[in-house]
Amino acid sequence: MSDPIKNITDFQLDVLKEISNIGAGNAATALSKLLSRPTHMNVSQVLPLHFNDILEYVGGAENVVATVLLRIEGDISGTMFFVINTEVARDLIKDMLGTVEGEEISEMGFSVLQEIGNILSGSYLTALSDFTGLDLQPSIPSLAVDMAGALLGEGLMELGRSGDYAILIDAEIGIINTVEQAIIQNGGGHFFLLPDPESFEKLFVALGVQNHGSS
Repeated sequence: MSDPIKNITDFQLDVLKEISNIGAGNAATALSKLLSRPTHMNVSQVLPLHFNDILEYVGGAENVVATVLLRIEGDISGTMFFVINTEVARDLIKDMLGTVEGEEISEMGFSVLQEIGNILSGSYLTALSDFTGLDLQPSIPSLAVDMAGALLGEGLMELGRSGDYAILIDAEIGIINTVEQAIIQNGGGHFFLLPDPESFEKLFVALGVQNHGSS
């Protein structure tokens, strides 16, 4: 069976990038309130990525990352991963709590990361819901810190029953220095969006771009 994500068109990717940028703007506003500091968030690229390339993209199977996983429920279903490396995770915890994490991330640090994952994922789903008119609800997200191979490998294999590709949404997160008005902290975060096979066509019908540019 043909993988719909592998065959996604450039126009459909452009639409998803536009939605992602709106979601990023909403997320930056929410993060600014959470951190009590201006933040910056920008989506650099949106593209299909084969499962075999995902682990390499996040730094390799042995790279330790923080991952938020949630299911999308409602009119369509799917799965979303948000992945950041632990250095960025520690910087975000430091900005919010004013404390420096040790080798092991503390329970309070976990709570901070889970809340940030909630905000980022929720902002994206809200933007997607506003564009499509679909009712989209996130499940309660789960957070884990471990090697990327352990966190993503098994999950992607389970989700790959009907396809081998995910939609990658790369986002840059920055905290703005209020004195110099410069971005003093940049870190990359990666969203991986995997609509369930039966939801993919429904999503793009709702966006009005289901067959646009397809060969």
